[in-house]
Amino acid sequence: MKSKILFGVSLLFGLMFINAGLNKFFNYMPMPKDLPESMVKLMGAFMAIGWLMPLVAVAEIVGGSLFMIPRYRALGALIIFPVNIGILLTNIYDAPSGLPIAAILMVINLWALYEDREKLLPLVR
Repeated sequence: MKSKILFGVSLLFGLMFINAGLNKFFNYMPMPKDLPESMVKLMGAFMAIGWLMPLVAVAEIVGGSLFMIPRYRALGALIIFPVNIGILLTNIYDAPSGLPIAAILMVINLWALYEDREKLLPLVR
């Protein structure tokens, strides 16, 4: 039962990150009109660094795709983890209204890392 729940959550998690990554390339979701000024400045700074957003987009697409496949979930979770930390910190400092979703995404990522800890332990030994 737990593996089915983890698979369902992983599927949704992966699709969310794939969608976010594809949006960085194709801009099909409009930006909200009520973004805080600090968030607008932050996004402008990110866009000024020409390679940063494509790198994050590729990490989101690849990590999200791997996260949905149980065999490669640990690798996908590792790829997405730094992006997830950035999302969480951005929401803490610049857009607290998105903090609940960012925290839920972080918990899901940490849960997946914990469940696949046997695959990851050789990396730290």
